[in-house]
Amino acid sequence: MGIRTGISGMALVRAADAMLQCLGGEEISLLLPVVNVAGDPAAQLGLVDPGVEEVRISPVIVRNLPTESNGPRRRAEFLVPASGISEQVSARDFSDAVQLIDAALGIAYEGDVFHIEGFVTENFSGTAYLYRIVAVE
Repeated sequence: MGIRTGISGMALVRAADAMLQCLGGEEISLLLPVVNVAGDPAAQLGLVDPGVEEVRISPVIVRNLPTESNGPRRRAEFLVPASGISEQVSARDFSDAVQLIDAALGIAYEGDVFHIEGFVTENFSGTAYLYRIVAVE
């Protein structure tokens, strides 16, 4: 049995969590549509707003991105730990992070609502450890 060197994917997930926390991790809320439709016919016809569920995720680092003068007021990149996303994926019966992010109506941060433009998964050794979500206000 030899000495094993290197870093595993799960160790990097824990390291990413620690890094985001040390860098002043903040909290965001993913806004998910409420899927429970009441027995009321008006709700079934879409005449009643079912509302949204705020799913809190932390620690998150928020970076402001440059915008064009004719573009959105504010553009931001949210660095979200894979552990926070995987908790919400399993708690809400989504198959993966892509399905969770696609279902989100937006991100609430500091009283503002951002529309998700896209996201990228950072992987190491076959394990997702960080998500980069770009959103506009």
